[in-house]
Amino acid sequence: MELFGSTREESEAASLCSSAVTNFTVRLCRLSWSGALMPRRFWPIVNTLLFTIFVPGTVAILIPRWLLGGFSRPPSGVLTWIGMMAVVIGAAIYFRCAWEFAARGLGTPAPIAPTKFLVTTGLHRYVRNPMYIGVALAILGEAALFRSMHVAQYAAIMLLVAHGFVVFYEEPALQRQFGESYEQYRQSVPRWIPRV
Repeated sequence: MELFGSTREESEAASLCSSAVTNFTVRLCRLSWSGALMPRRFWPIVNTLLFTIFVPGTVAILIPRWLLGGFSRPPSGVLTWIGMMAVVIGAAIYFRCAWEFAARGLGTPAPIAPTKFLVTTGLHRYVRNPMYIGVALAILGEAALFRSMHVAQYAAIMLLVAHGFVVFYEEPALQRQFGESYEQYRQSVPRWIPRV
């Protein structure tokens, strides 16, 4: 007897295979949610991506877009290429550091979900605050790309605000959280400008 263009045996085999796949998938999900297969980096990476969308996304994309009255096609020229390179390099700096926070520090750049371990690898070997530098570089790139003095001034203001946040909140919080290891790191790695 045919059922929808196949034999009864084929339908039963397909049903059995489907049951086996469903059973395997359910067991795998149970294992992954129990932590057996889910790497401990998973949630820090997800949370870092969400933080990136809302905070640096707002600071580096939405506010400059608002200052410009929307993004338009940039004029051609050398300054456009310099601006594009600055945006790409700034974004690469930010994402590299965000990866270090999530994968090595097992936390996020957000103060409400800080890293469990002090991050001193990657670009953090050269300066203590490369993420802010990356975001500022991307904003300055947008200023060059769109020939906007307002966006350049905004980048300077963003760096001043970041500096105040670092000095008055971040550094004391890191000192409390990591103690002597942070103090050694602070003494050996400059805050903003790398040693040559």
